[in-house]
Amino acid sequence: MPVSDLDREVRTPPTLFEVWAPRPERVRLDVDGTLHDMTRSGDWWRAEVPARPDARYGFVLDDDPQVLPDPRSPRQPDGVHERSQLWAPDPEAWSDAGWAGRSIEGAVVYELHVGTFTPEGTFDAVIDKLDHLVDLGVDFVELMPVNAFGGTHGWGYDGVLWYAVHEPYGGPDGLVRLIDACHNRGLGVLIDAVFNHLGPSGNYLPRFGPYLSSGSNPWGESINLADAHADEVRRYILDCALRWMRDFHADGLRLDAVHALVDTTAVHILEELAAETDALSAELGRPLSLIAESDLNDPRLITPRDRGGLGMTAQWDDDIHHAIHSAVSGERQGYYADFGTIETLADTLRNGYFHAGTYSSFRGRRHGRPLDTTRIPATRLLAYTLTHDQVGNRAVGDRPSQNLEAGQLAVKAALVIGSPYTVMLFMGEEWGSTSPFQFFSSHPEPDLARATAEGRKREFAEHGWDADEVPDPQDPATFLRSKLKWDEIGRGEHARLLDTYRGLITLRRSEPDLADPWLDRLHIEYDEQQRWIVMHRGALAIACNLGSEPVRVPVSGQVLLAWDTPRIGADAAELPRYSFAVLRKPGD
Repeated sequence: MPVSDLDREVRTPPTLFEVWAPRPERVRLDVDGTLHDMTRSGDWWRAEVPARPDARYGFVLDDDPQVLPDPRSPRQPDGVHERSQLWAPDPEAWSDAGWAGRSIEGAVVYELHVGTFTPEGTFDAVIDKLDHLVDLGVDFVELMPVNAFGGTHGWGYDGVLWYAVHEPYGGPDGLVRLIDACHNRGLGVLIDAVFNHLGPSGNYLPRFGPYLSSGSNPWGESINLADAHADEVRRYILDCALRWMRDFHADGLRLDAVHALVDTTAVHILEELAAETDALSAELGRPLSLIAESDLNDPRLITPRDRGGLGMTAQWDDDIHHAIHSAVSGERQGYYADFGTIETLADTLRNGYFHAGTYSSFRGRRHGRPLDTTRIPATRLLAYTLTHDQVGNRAVGDRPSQNLEAGQLAVKAALVIGSPYTVMLFMGEEWGSTSPFQFFSSHPEPDLARATAEGRKREFAEHGWDADEVPDPQDPATFLRSKLKWDEIGRGEHARLLDTYRGLITLRRSEPDLADPWLDRLHIEYDEQQRWIVMHRGALAIACNLGSEPVRVPVSGQVLLAWDTPRIGADAAELPRYSFAVLRKPGD
């Protein structure tokens, strides 16, 4: 006998639905196609109605018949324009009860984009490659944004439903499987979270309330952090951040472009987030990290809260990237203009920031503030040879491996991995991947798709590029070109470079001197004309020849690892062109 609708409703337990919506005069709840009136209490609307655990639901505002997704949607199975779906993590899905977490400071982080890391572009496919990362020596996987965004593929920084997981990657259940698999292999997981703007496709939040402010940033309208009603918007951000770490067991967040968070209140949103993250860490009994991307070179960001700082665990350091890349490659255009010399490279490695209250020709003003290297360890700064930004924001998305010799790539790796800083790699760099990482999107709206493509070409044409060379981000081929070619990994110079990365990371783990986080104990020698630099790390020396001719450097000792064989004398070593050597100095 079929179960009647009434019987089904009686047997289905009531579920509380609520939404913050100060703007509409009336809000109704749609659950599986049935409308229910909601009751207003202040600026919140609530209704308790029977609903299946996987019910589809949404909200109808005023007289507009469109059913809008929940701003705090736990799942968007049909995309960001459709109804939300109830979802809760299944406790039985986790097997990581023994995971005690690990500190981000001094670790090796691996940034990857789920959609291009594997041919399949899913969380489950990433799981199949985790043993490669373990063998490489990685400590943390950093996932580029996995929140729900418009279209099937994209970088993820145009998210509009921050609580939901992008369905084409495998949705929330797929993310649970990935993080659980990482923890069972000893890998921590960081999630890239974007709280400084909302994407253009599927952004319905302003219809509910004042999520946006009157200001703007390069990606659109700013988030309301300090205007009227900001308290609820801030709570929206804080709850989302904590959800990734609590419900999905993530070990921390990478916070996108925090310099675009305009907050004029006495307690900055980042300080508030740091305090609540510390409290959650104590509750869970494992470390949680907040890594900020910042363009400010402001050490207050990574200064502890009890010393007047914002309390971030660490931050990306583009100055180190610029100093290494421009010195090795010779590129001096755009923001590389103030970099390129060996002296600049040495200064940046010694001090963490190059621009520290000094003039920036790219910005046309003074920039940054000095880092107190006696109080803030180098491990609070992330060093890297490339990131998704430093590749993908080039006109054609070309990697250094497409323009430099393998020895130059090895030198860059030695400078980063041999440094006192926390290390970050970008997917595929460990074998010199030849795949570009281009800017790609899949906006379903024709006008938005056309504007995105035209805007990208116009932007680079203004900087002297041929517009016809700039890939169309909406062309599916742009996305497909950006996928890693895993068949390269065992061939020729690719295999040699991978072995070098493994060797450098192994030394970093096994040599105590390479774990020293204090920059005031880092000694650097260099020769501008001959283009060599030596980092002295206690008993070890990392000697690098950035030039195209062999050079003699004033350091000797036992060779622990090298790219091309150096000739070691009693008091000096001859390094081949574009090469490095890690030496244990005599008597140490």
